[in-house]
Amino acid sequence: MNKTNRNIYYAVTGLYTAHMLFTVVMYVFNYEMVSEAFANLGFPPALIYPLAIAKVLGLLAIWTNKSRLLKELAYAGFAIDFVLAAGAHAVAEDGGVVAPLIALVLAGVSFYFHR
Repeated sequence: MNKTNRNIYYAVTGLYTAHMLFTVVMYVFNYEMVSEAFANLGFPPALIYPLAIAKVLGLLAIWTNKSRLLKELAYAGFAIDFVLAAGAHAVAEDGGVVAPLIALVLAGVSFYFHR
């Protein structure tokens, strides 16, 4: 990987990681607000903590680079999460479609440049 591609990868993956960690912090420290939002989207609040854990584990798989398969599965899991989140927000018509789509684009760019 040349220097420019590496810099793009680290910059985009850093932004992506910041976005994911922000959501994890919201899930943990603003549980009541997030559980209300999940309920409005039709999801049970019981998904909040497992989703937060999955996001942290996915980020660890991406950054540690121990296994190419784990890294690609993490990207795939995030992509599924973002597509479903965007769809749920679109159906609920709550205006929250933009954030998962931005995260999906960041994940896509990160995935492209890691290869």
